[in-house]
Amino acid sequence: MAGPAPGRRLRLRPLAALALLLALAPGLPAARAGQAPRPAERGPPVRLFTEEELARYGGEEEDQPIYMAVKGVVFDVTSGKEFYGRGAPYNALTGKDSTRGVAKMSLDPADLTHDTVSQTGLTAEELKSLDDVFTTVYKAKYPIVGYTARRILNEDGSPNLDFKPEDQPHFDIKDEF
Repeated sequence: MAGPAPGRRLRLRPLAALALLLALAPGLPAARAGQAPRPAERGPPVRLFTEEELARYGGEEEDQPIYMAVKGVVFDVTSGKEFYGRGAPYNALTGKDSTRGVAKMSLDPADLTHDTVSQTGLTAEELKSLDDVFTTVYKAKYPIVGYTARRILNEDGSPNLDFKPEDQPHFDIKDEF
C-alpha cells in the first residue's frame, strides 16, 4: 500500500485501534456464540481507501470496478457504467471523494473534493441536496465497498470516535476483519 504524499500527516498505523472501534460500534449486528454467520449476499468486503487507492478506480480501466465516494463512503458505481464509465457524463466524479461536487451539482474540477467547508462552504440548500442525493441515489442504488481514510481517521492518524458505518443491508463488520 502506498503511503500518504510527502508532507501529509495522515497515518494508517492505528488500524488496530480502528478495528477495535468498529468492532465495538453500536448498532452493528453482532455474531453470537454458536450462531452461524450470515451468507455473503454481495460483492467485495467493506474496506478503508486512501486517496491514492481510490484514484485507481476512476473508470479508466475496462476490467476494473468504478468507485466514487460521497461523504467519505465509497460506492461501487460500476452498474451505472453508462453514467460513470470512461467518457460518460459523470466520470469526473469517480476515483475520488466528490462530496462538494454532488452537493453543488457541479462537475467543476475545483468542486470535486471531499471539502464542504473551505472556499465558500455550502449553503443550507446544497447541504440538503447532498443528504437527499446521498440517501436516495447512492445508498439506495449502489453497494458500499468502503470508507475513505479521511472519514475514519483524524488528521493525526488517530481513530475518529464519531465514525458510524452506514446502515445498509450489505454491510457486515465481520467482512472487514
